[in-house]
Amino acid sequence: MLSKFQNHLHTNLSFLEGKKLLLAVSGGIDSMVLVDLCFQLKLDFAVAHCNFQLRGEESDADESFVSSQTEKLQVPLFIQKFDTQAFAEQQKMSIQVVARNLRYEWFYTLLAQHQFDYLLTAHHLDDSVETFLINFTRGSGLEGLLGIPQQNDKMVRPLLVFSRSEIQNYASENNIPWREDSSNASDKYVRNKLRHEVIPVLKALNPSFLASFENTIGYLKQSQSLAEDAAAMVYQKVATEEEHHTVIDLKALLSYPNYRAYLFAWLQPFGFTDWAAVYDLLDAQSGKQVLSDSHILLKNRGVLLLFPKQTPVSDEVYWIPKDQTEVKVPLKMSFCEVVNISNQTSNVIFVDENLLQFPLTLRRWQEGDIFYPFGMTGRKKLSKFFKDEKYSLRDKANVWLLCSDAEIVWIVGKRQDERFKVTASTTKILKIKYTR
Repeated sequence: MLSKFQNHLHTNLSFLEGKKLLLAVSGGIDSMVLVDLCFQLKLDFAVAHCNFQLRGEESDADESFVSSQTEKLQVPLFIQKFDTQAFAEQQKMSIQVVARNLRYEWFYTLLAQHQFDYLLTAHHLDDSVETFLINFTRGSGLEGLLGIPQQNDKMVRPLLVFSRSEIQNYASENNIPWREDSSNASDKYVRNKLRHEVIPVLKALNPSFLASFENTIGYLKQSQSLAEDAAAMVYQKVATEEEHHTVIDLKALLSYPNYRAYLFAWLQPFGFTDWAAVYDLLDAQSGKQVLSDSHILLKNRGVLLLFPKQTPVSDEVYWIPKDQTEVKVPLKMSFCEVVNISNQTSNVIFVDENLLQFPLTLRRWQEGDIFYPFGMTGRKKLSKFFKDEKYSLRDKANVWLLCSDAEIVWIVGKRQDERFKVTASTTKILKIKYTR
């Protein structure tokens, strides 16, 4: 197994070579075999152990065991105790979910604090089979049927090519000590029930079940790759990525028979889960929206707009004194005196400095705001301007106004006010630039 592991690292996980690694170690047989393999290959690694304090003295004994074994190997060790039960009750979440969240949050904190390159876990082939069956019984698309991925960002699972029996044989042959978690014997958890009752039957029906499973996963990955390629090609034809949001053209999208599958592929990474509500947006009136934890999907006429959630800032006002030449918050802007007008764009305006009342202010727009559009006579309500320009709710929420006293100088990045323009009588020209 050691030579197979070494060859697997060299062939498939060569990016781990020479890197600083953190091993998640419970003290069970899988993680202790992983420790031994990494030690035999003289990899640069440390160990992280979580004590969830859920099994009393047994949890503390696991901690002591991992501590003693790493001390023998002279491997650095990190230990963290969690009051998991209390946290689960406080958050009204299951023990399993809370424990998973706590440990991975801590692991990634260690990665950042101690400059580890990757986190290694001891998941193996049988674990991947169990995950496949759990997702299969609950109902899943292709992604859920791919088992456990070999890598997620900085998390790597180098034992996925090994079965539980291979790991057990290696531990036995090399006298590797390990601790048995008593909760693994309980069938009250779905994973354990599959492990003890279902998978043995499948293995009895087909002695080559694990090899067949690996082949199936390979075929599914190929199908997933085809689906991702198709989604990417269609995305290029129907979606446009703007500075702060993505626009999905509904007419173009609906010309594809599998438009729902494409929407799922594009939006699922942003945390959307209420797919009935997402699909209902296609026929909804303008202004309807669906929320995920991090994003908003908004129907705006013939398009869907996808953008991150933002903290409301409608009451914020930023002051800009006369001698300030640069602004970094909430926007990047610069101010400088010039002698001539040149290269005026939507992001650069030139104003008569003598007409300004300092300090200037940056604020959000409000109902009732009016301005005098540059190049036009007469005033206009901002709400009417937004309607004429076909601003979405998202667009309006992102508008900032540069003001002199109570008067609008510039709808930043959009339209200057006529009242502050440079004329033949102007003696001081101020150039204002907005950097997107």
